[in-house]
Amino acid sequence: MILGGDKPIVLCAVDWIGIANGGHRVFREQLARAAGTDAAHVAVHTLHQHDAPRCDFDCEELLAMQGIGGKGFDPVFARDVITRASDAVTDAVARAAEVTHLGLGTGIVEQVASNRRILGEDGKVKVTRYTACRDPQVRAMPVGTIDPALKLISFWQNDKPLAVLTYYATHPQSYYRTGLANPDFPGMARNSREEATGVPHIHFNGAGGNIGAGKWNDGSPENRQVLADRVATGMRQAWDKTEKHPITSADLGWEVESVTLPVASHLNEAELRTILGDETQQPDPRWFAAKKLIWLLRCQRDDGVDIPCLTLGQARVLHLPGELFVEYQLAAQEMRPDQFVAMAAYGDYAPGYIGTEIAYGQGGYETSRDASHVAPAVEAVLLGAMSRLLDAKTSK
Repeated sequence: MILGGDKPIVLCAVDWIGIANGGHRVFREQLARAAGTDAAHVAVHTLHQHDAPRCDFDCEELLAMQGIGGKGFDPVFARDVITRASDAVTDAVARAAEVTHLGLGTGIVEQVASNRRILGEDGKVKVTRYTACRDPQVRAMPVGTIDPALKLISFWQNDKPLAVLTYYATHPQSYYRTGLANPDFPGMARNSREEATGVPHIHFNGAGGNIGAGKWNDGSPENRQVLADRVATGMRQAWDKTEKHPITSADLGWEVESVTLPVASHLNEAELRTILGDETQQPDPRWFAAKKLIWLLRCQRDDGVDIPCLTLGQARVLHLPGELFVEYQLAAQEMRPDQFVAMAAYGDYAPGYIGTEIAYGQGGYETSRDASHVAPAVEAVLLGAMSRLLDAKTSK
């Protein structure tokens, strides 16, 4: 909770795989109600751990109409989590502490992130290096385009640290699909740093859609702690390098751009409705059909996606939807090299993967029909919004 601006601001990170459509809307609305603000001042993100729940109340409604409600996720549990999160917001407002200084620090995370999309000589995706990669030849391939920097923002009352926000871009899986909930290595790193410092840590996954630990991870269970320690080292480095700056409410800002993303041409309403209503299908295909259908209908009625930008003195934090490619995060930093720019992705999960325009012609899983629900023109839309929010003179 950040108070002191025109309206209270709520920043929320959840150890779930994704919160989309109605799930994202309800989450924001209820947290806003608890904070005494509006949904436009609430940013809800997931860290995208694969051994974790998902949430989309719009999908649940469609599936319930087909007699298979509760197959995609547990809606009772999800609503209970939202209620408890809202209670936490109410409690936070009552215990608000004055902030006198802002801390900014950057650490480098070694041997965790690597690009998943390995191109061949023809410029097409030759192999996808998933987050757990058992092929030693694929792991030996170059790291590729990543952002090794972990950004840390801390709030202080004079010399007393109050809270820490961290941002790092990678798929957060070591080994997964075990059927047991687990925060995986970014959650372990966050928890260990919170224990070490005694300061609440809130961690956000950056633009890690095409980034994973595959070069450094063969999927062995013991590697989870190794990856967690490496991320924790980056967090500690950012903490140790923190520079504090006086801050007042005059240095606080919150701007929101609502954009309509171009919908993928392969989404067909009639086909999706057929799959949804096909009782011979297993629940999962019908769930994904419902998810795509809801997104298609949203785009058709220009139901925009909010992109907030938080200003804290010389720091800017962009809040983006979907499984965003790391190029967007790097572009944001290039737009404002004079600022401390961080990014949280995995907001509204409905668009799925969001690639760059060129990536859609390169092939690969991330821009496939199953994975991405937006069209290549999405790059121009998002970069334009980011440039305006960052007040950049030019955008790439």
